Formats: sequence, C-alpha cells, structure tokens
Amino acid sequence: MPSSEQRGVSRRGFLAVGAAALAVPAAALSAEGRPKIRIAQVGTGDRGTHWGEDLVKNYGDVVTLVGLCDINAKRVHAAREMIGADAPTYVDFDRMIQETNPDLVLVTTTDSAHSAYIIRAMELGKDVLTEKPLCTDETQAQAVLDAEKKYGKRLIVAFNARHYAQAKKIKQLLQEKAIGDVISIDYQEYLNTSHGASYFRRWHRIKEMSGTLLVSKSCHHFDQVNWWLDSAPVEVVAYGDLRFYGKNNPFRSTNCRVCPYKQKCPFYWDVTQIARSMKLYVACESEDGYMIDGCVWRQDANIYDTYSVMVKYANGARLTYTANTFMPYEGQEIGINGNKGRIDFNMYGGGGYEDGQLRMTKTFAMSELVTDLPKRAGGHGGADPSLRDLIFREQDQPDPLGLKASSLAGAYSSLVGIAAYRSI
Repeated sequence: MPSSEQRGVSRRGFLAVGAAALAVPAAALSAEGRPKIRIAQVGTGDRGTHWGEDLVKNYGDVVTLVGLCDINAKRVHAAREMIGADAPTYVDFDRMIQETNPDLVLVTTTDSAHSAYIIRAMELGKDVLTEKPLCTDETQAQAVLDAEKKYGKRLIVAFNARHYAQAKKIKQLLQEKAIGDVISIDYQEYLNTSHGASYFRRWHRIKEMSGTLLVSKSCHHFDQVNWWLDSAPVEVVAYGDLRFYGKNNPFRSTNCRVCPYKQKCPFYWDVTQIARSMKLYVACESEDGYMIDGCVWRQDANIYDTYSVMVKYANGARLTYTANTFMPYEGQEIGINGNKGRIDFNMYGGGGYEDGQLRMTKTFAMSELVTDLPKRAGGHGGADPSLRDLIFREQDQPDPLGLKASSLAGAYSSLVGIAAYRSI
C-alpha cells in the first residue's frame, strides 16, 4: 500500500492547505438594497447555460448578467439566445472583464479549467463564484488559495448537495448531538446506466479534464461529509478501476450518430432528438470538434467507473465511500454511526425501492422516521434555488447550518478525490 506521502496529499498537506485558506479575508458581496450584482460568466455548456437561464428568470431583480464567455464562439452565441440575456459575448476572458467590469465572475467551464479562471478573475480584482470542483489536482488547489490570500477577493464554491432537505436535516441533527459523537460514516453512491454513461460520452472520461469522477462527481459527497463532521480530512486510501465502460466492450465507434452498431448497442443515444443538445453542441462542433454523443466504449477513457475510498478525519471519524456508475437504478445509501445511535438516509430512482427515507435510531430505542423535511420546487430537488437564494438574496442572513461553502471547503472536497486517485 502506498504511504500517505506517495499518495500525493499527506496529513501535513491537508492541514497546510487549511491553514492557508483560513488566513483569507472574507469580503461581502452585494446585499439587499444595493445595486444589482453585475455577473460575468465564463463557460456556456449545458450546466453553465442552466445557470444563466435561472439567473435571468429568477434573480433578475438582484443580478444583471453583463457578459458571457466561452472558448467556442458558436456555443456562446447559442447560449445567449437560450439564456435570453441582453449581454455581449466573448471568446477572450480578459476582454470580457475589462469591458463589462463585473462585481462577480461565475465560472462554469470544464473542471480542469476552473482554477485558471478563478485565479485570473482575482488578479483582475473580481470576486468569484465557481461550480464544483474547485480544482482537479493539488497544485491547482494551492494556487487558488494563494491567489485568494494575495488578492483579498472572495471565492464561493457552489455545492448544491448541502442544500437537499435531507442533507440540511442531517446537519441539524448532528449539531444537536442527536446520535452523540460521530464515529464513522458509510456512503454508497449508485449511478444508473443513463446517468453514469453520460460521463463516459463527454469530456469527463478524460482524467486530465475532470480529475476523474472522484473529483468531478464525488467532491459533492466528500463536501457533504466534511460539512456534516465539521472536521478536516487528513488521510485517504482508495481503490478504483475501469471495469464496465471504455475498453470493456468488443465493439466501439467515435460517437453515436455515425456508429455502425446502433441496432445492437444498448447505449446508443440519439442526440438528434434533443433540441437543447443539438443547439449547444452539435451545431457548434465545427469550432472545436467536441462531440456530446461520444461512444461510451472509447478506449481513451482513463477514469474509474467503480471505486472505494476510506478517509480519516482530524476528529477521529472515518468515512467509507463507494461509487459504481453502471447500476440498474440510481441511489444513495448513507449511514452515520454515532456513539448514541445511527442516522440512515436512502434515496433511490427506480428499482422499486421506497425513495427518500430519513431515519434516526437511538441506541436502545426503535427507529424513527424523520418527516419534518420542507419540500421545495426547483432543480436537484430544490437544492439549486436554495443555494442561489443563499448567494444572491440571503448574503447577510444568519447561516446556522454553515451552508456557505468557502474556498477551504472547496479545497478539502477536491483534495479527498485527488488524494484518492493518487492512492489508486
């Protein structure tokens, strides 16, 4: 087994990153009663365009989208039409910042590009809101934290997984010591053959672009656990492999539209039936050659589709985490083990299982179903509007659950995934 130093991020490395981030000043963003927050956005793929659409539709009273930037000129024009924003478009990031003078830069690019845009925005004197992950390797993590400290700008990481009703309730119960001190957490993530396969069609299948799903996807879950425990990860051991997608098939093509195996491949995906993808991607392929309907069996896939991670925390707690990306149904099974009881949360999509149960079982007592979970409409089960309200409408409101995710939270969540792939 590799030593902690060989795995790339040691206990000393984790704690050094934390100390650096804690020294950063926290400047405030615009609040109610002040002028609208001027936002310039870089990255106008599907997720970025959803961000822009929501800002224009639901937050137009508090924000103004002043510029859109993407390295693909056709895509940024298509995104502007879909967003419905009266904002200029750019392929040059510096020019956008200079000409639009935003208060805040929203980073929604491919994962490996996040850190470069975050740092450049700070160099240009701007606060930053970035999609997860903060970074895809430890060098990027340190560079972002150094830049935040050097330039004194504010960085927010958009972790919507903190904002699920069940996640917030779990945090509240743990704060109240409802099951005593947490000793360990068991976390299982299931991605089905629709959701899981989508990562292998897209750029995420390339480790150099996504940091593997340990970073791109699982940073959500590592952040949840870090937040629930209110403790720092200090050591990581992991195992992972590519056992289903990529090389694991006797036939393959470049992408689904030209595939000679359409009739026999269960993963054939007809992008021509999806107007949004046709406009944002297929119509823009001539600019950069990127194909949204890539073959899930391409042999250049160098990430893991199954992996297990163990994390040791500064407070003595342990996390055991597993993820599989080719399951017959979606879901999560989370067990939080305390010295006075256990919390169970099970969420499923398909498979015939009862969905969304949150239970607490105190030692020497019967299990209780937790039902006081306020429901909310919106993306990701209401988590997206909860996150955006916190950023744009509730900046000065009390935050008893600690929902606001700082650069330190972003660094730790990414570093768990980074340390995991270094371990593998």
